[in-house]
Amino acid sequence: MRRSLLGRFWPNAVAVLLFVFFVFPVYWMATTAFKPDIDIISKTPDFIPFHGTFAHFDKAVHAAGFWELVRNSFTVALGAVLLSLAIALLASFALARMRFRGRKAFVLVVMVAQMAPWEVMTISVYMIVRDQDQLNSLIPLTLFYMMMVLPFTIWTLRGFIAAVPKELEESALVDGCTRTQAFIRVVFPLLAPGLMATSLFGFITAWNEFPLVLILNKQSGQTLPLWLTQFQTNFGDDWGATMAASTLFTIPVVIVFLILQRKAVGGLTAGAVKG
Repeated sequence: MRRSLLGRFWPNAVAVLLFVFFVFPVYWMATTAFKPDIDIISKTPDFIPFHGTFAHFDKAVHAAGFWELVRNSFTVALGAVLLSLAIALLASFALARMRFRGRKAFVLVVMVAQMAPWEVMTISVYMIVRDQDQLNSLIPLTLFYMMMVLPFTIWTLRGFIAAVPKELEESALVDGCTRTQAFIRVVFPLLAPGLMATSLFGFITAWNEFPLVLILNKQSGQTLPLWLTQFQTNFGDDWGATMAASTLFTIPVVIVFLILQRKAVGGLTAGAVKG
């Protein structure tokens, strides 16, 4: 009985500790956004802001170019997700259903691309974009974000397509569908968990990316991660406005996660083992 209780206790205790470890910084960020400046710099800060204020949020929202940066962030994030899904659907279908020369090598290249650190390629990326006279443009930013999430999208969707029985497609072909119609009507509806998982991953990656936009879009075409660095004064950082801006920055990600969480979590686990 004691061993049984101990076996139940320690996993729950570890889960609670991990939950507190990851959630506390988010809680501290959100509560600091509502605190007056005097409470933020106090040596004995309150864990609960009893004298809350929306002044920091007002300052963040009315910062120069805020809504333009929101539009830019949504444009590059959604553009990268949609492009990666369109390309990955075709590539993953070919990997899962077709046998061709170089198939294993292509899978290896996809895995290597997934593990490659993009930070070491920023100089070459900058030179490519500069030579094409596309600095401060959203187009190269969207394309490079798409390439960041494309390997993971291909790898995950490949597992889902491989898990769909071939007999379903063959039945659709016998009924008169073309190969394309069989994919759209039979296979595509069964890929919803994988599409949700990869969409969530791609959106978060593109939404949070900072080094590349810092190098490519210093003057115009900036996104919200750069906006977070603007709340500085001659006397130091404006922590209240910074925390309010960070809270606003996380809201779209939280909303997308809440919408997609059920199918996305199942898709991440299933896509990793199927195929």
